[in-house]
Amino acid sequence: MIRCDLKSVVATEDSLASLHAVTGKLAVKDSTLWGPAAQAEAAVRLNWIDLPTSSRELLPQLDALAAWAASKNLTDVILAGMGGSSLAPEVIAKSFGKRLTVLDTTDPDQIAAATPADLSKTIVSVGSKSGSTVETASHKAYFTELFVKAGLNPADHIVVVTDPGSPLDQSARADGLRVINADPHVGGRYSALSAFGLVPAALIGVDVSVLLDDAAAAATTFTSPTSPAVAIAAALLDAGEQNVAFFDAGSNVPGLSDWIEQLVAESTGKDQKGRLPIVIEGAGADIAGPGLTIAFAASDQADIVVEASLGEHFILWEWVTALVGYGLQLDPFNQPNVTEAKERTNALLAEWSDGTVPALTPAFEDDDLAVFSSSTSQSLRGQLDDFFAHSSHYVAIMAYLARGVNDEISATRELVAALSGRGTTFGWGPRFLHSTGQFHKGGQHNGAFIQITGENQIDLAIPGRDFSFHTLLMAQALGDGQALESRGFPLIRLHLKNRTRGVVRVLEVLKEMKA
Repeated sequence: MIRCDLKSVVATEDSLASLHAVTGKLAVKDSTLWGPAAQAEAAVRLNWIDLPTSSRELLPQLDALAAWAASKNLTDVILAGMGGSSLAPEVIAKSFGKRLTVLDTTDPDQIAAATPADLSKTIVSVGSKSGSTVETASHKAYFTELFVKAGLNPADHIVVVTDPGSPLDQSARADGLRVINADPHVGGRYSALSAFGLVPAALIGVDVSVLLDDAAAAATTFTSPTSPAVAIAAALLDAGEQNVAFFDAGSNVPGLSDWIEQLVAESTGKDQKGRLPIVIEGAGADIAGPGLTIAFAASDQADIVVEASLGEHFILWEWVTALVGYGLQLDPFNQPNVTEAKERTNALLAEWSDGTVPALTPAFEDDDLAVFSSSTSQSLRGQLDDFFAHSSHYVAIMAYLARGVNDEISATRELVAALSGRGTTFGWGPRFLHSTGQFHKGGQHNGAFIQITGENQIDLAIPGRDFSFHTLLMAQALGDGQALESRGFPLIRLHLKNRTRGVVRVLEVLKEMKA
């Protein structure tokens, strides 16, 4: 049972009544709820509502897949996917205490660290709704070549999840790979209870029927007078705060905040409206700036506490997000600025005809790093001082580094929050491009942006491409930077010429500035 405590926020009777009045329409997938402009998209994106029951049809396939993997002793599971294809399986693995390597990056250092020395026990679950996601296509090509070089048949080690008829669906079947199709009428970030979430879960030994049963039972409460979905959505709307902090420390659902971050940011961050999720480290973490705080375990330092099982959380927050979209009068199912970032990346890759990143002139440079900004200061501290002098409602730190390798850089979030007095997010690139990246460009135009890039210890070729993973990573960073600059947002890029020394240097200077 979902337990929802609105500890220090009050939802008005008008908001509660307004949202409750549309729950019946949402339950029967009425695509007109979000207005004429959103109707066409909504009409083909609402089957997530049925997933707690409709996904039970997948159970025989999932059981057979898990049995086959076990018979082949494929115990090392790697998930190659971005956004909605990776975040739900990651929280499932953490919540059930299972081992899953999530590969949602183009950073070659992280890819190399995720590649087992012995591939004979490895199974790679490749997930892409569109079947054309550049990151996932590159991962698939990389592992296919590795399996072949190791004398292994890729068909015995790769399983594909994609929409029926997608380019990936067609090519995977032609190559003899195992394919499980997802419901094409479910958007990526609403796909936790679809094949995208359930295939990796089954491979790591999670009983997915538990997730579905819990979600199905919860969904029956969402149209009731005491609907937790209505209560939370009304509170988020009535509080009127752009920034909403989430923390799952001490809860039964570790990692849930990262999944909600994508769902809420990408769904509501458009038309210069939205709610910006800020994932924080714990109850005592510095948040800075105005905003609400939501916890998933009992806490005296949260405005709202929501306690539930993981299956209940998945369907609850999808309902909440759809209702917030209704309240804000925007389309919660499209992601126009994610496409913009992809287009700018492709344009840079085409421009870099030799497959390498061109030399660029920094505003400041020393042995450890190069800084690209509009400032003329000749010190790292001066560069950062000038950046923070710009006014903004929030600061976004975007680290195009290796998660699991360069993790120390995540300490910048709380330091910047304390230093700037503004809500501060931290995102790993390019993963965040499928999450808060939509909000950055489509939400309220009041952000300031810190990009952190770096040289790699190694680089890896992408089979079939004339550019490497490092080049792709840098094109994604610089392409997104162009999109932010085109809107006149404050932007600084810290390029770590040596990642180890550069991370230490950045943290030292931020601590000095905070002191």
